[in-house]
Amino acid sequence: MTRDHLPKCEIEGRDDICSRRNFVRLSAKSSLFTLASALVSGCNSDRTLRQSTRSPAADGRMPVIDYGLSFISGKAAWNRVRFWVESRTRILDEHTGQFKDYYQCASCKSENTFAKEDLFMADNYDFIPIFGPDDGVIFRRKSRVDSAYRQWRSAADMWGGQEYKLRKPRSSRLLSTPADIHKATNDALPLVAQTEISDKNTGLRAMIEFPIKTMNIRDEEPTYQIDTGPIALPDLSKRYDHFANSISLAFIAFNAPHFADFVIEDETSIVENGKETARVHHYSKRLSLPADNRLFAIDG
Repeated sequence: MTRDHLPKCEIEGRDDICSRRNFVRLSAKSSLFTLASALVSGCNSDRTLRQSTRSPAADGRMPVIDYGLSFISGKAAWNRVRFWVESRTRILDEHTGQFKDYYQCASCKSENTFAKEDLFMADNYDFIPIFGPDDGVIFRRKSRVDSAYRQWRSAADMWGGQEYKLRKPRSSRLLSTPADIHKATNDALPLVAQTEISDKNTGLRAMIEFPIKTMNIRDEEPTYQIDTGPIALPDLSKRYDHFANSISLAFIAFNAPHFADFVIEDETSIVENGKETARVHHYSKRLSLPADNRLFAIDG
């Protein structure tokens, strides 16, 4: 992958490539989370994500998104569709220092858009798009296994390209202790997590960021467990022709800072009386990975 293959990213108004030299130097000293934690305590009044003079991947600048106010819209005049952003996955190549951000959007149903009647298709399916700077992937989950379940697309072929309308929260802060997590949960503050995973054999790393939709805590002890999805989970165990092709839909759970469990949507057998009667796409493939997890509270 060369610099020419990674065009300027509309998402944050900046070049979506980081310097290999800066990235490797900082990575050797600290994780992305350590670098980021000092930078998320506050923002100025401008809540849009704007150009930085330094690459976010090089200096750790990956401020959390306000997931209640962030959207991606198509550019096509025939349908300027707007999707609600539900998670962000940054995939980094430590060999080159390059990275790309992928945004997973909310699910909808297959429809006859702008029709006079019968707005939902008869053979209906769940529809989830994931957008990257120059490509993406669309998931279509029918009631059965179907060859069109996942389709890679160039960004230009997804509603004529995208307009990224991402907002930062007015302020956000790292929750450094279980007591902080309990208090923020009980105070009904929005919570955002960042989970970092990597594979030393391939030299790939990913930062997965998402709002926490379900949080479990216990009154009698300082413990917690998050359960959220779907998210865009990349397979870092091998190198794909496009980063987008490495992504699967998954749910994530963790209750400690050093690992995360995933259940991935995959082809799944329906068995009755010991016999397979059908195959569907279902969240059934379980995976546990070493990870660095951080939780952030959104104060405004």
